Amino acid sequence: MTEKPLIDSLTGSFLLSTAQMPDPRFAEQVIYICSHGYEGAVGIAINKPNPLLSLEEVLRSNNLPVPDNLHAPVYLGGPVEQTSAFILYSSDYVTEQQIEVSSSVYLSRNTQVLEDIANGCGPEKFIFVVGYAGWGPGQLEQELVSQGWLTIPGLDSIIFDVPDEDKWREAAAIYGIDISTYQDLIGNA
Repeated sequence: MTEKPLIDSLTGSFLLSTAQMPDPRFAEQVIYICSHGYEGAVGIAINKPNPLLSLEEVLRSNNLPVPDNLHAPVYLGGPVEQTSAFILYSSDYVTEQQIEVSSSVYLSRNTQVLEDIANGCGPEKFIFVVGYAGWGPGQLEQELVSQGWLTIPGLDSIIFDVPDEDKWREAAAIYGIDISTYQDLIGNA
């Protein structure tokens, strides 16, 4: 039996869409890869808030209290399962049924996280997301070859602290890349 060669996992990395991205739904997107392996990849868009829905409305609709200082959007995480909710949060908070994306960022669908946020005892930093981006086996790798995405290491500060409208440019700028002119710097051999 032949062993499969190891692949470099992109878990914990950012995908930044480039001008070569053929799918307009991903224009100027920052996707945080939460899982990547032979079975495919799952990521969460971290810079596209839903202008029609806030976390306050989600809490109220679930009969949960709304903390006074809470002013959080609901992010559009991607085109897959847009009725499924996820919380991406800092590792200062631990619960059951969480995925460790990095040593400092976890992902969960556990409703206890939302209840704890509502009661003021949840994670210090978080984003609430509906939907996700998903790729089948080899699909993301093909998109990377076609230059639709630029991969860079993920940074918690970009996820939680940078204004949404600046995340795409700032994530690239940290690594010395002007993402708006990135297409002018690459070519095909």
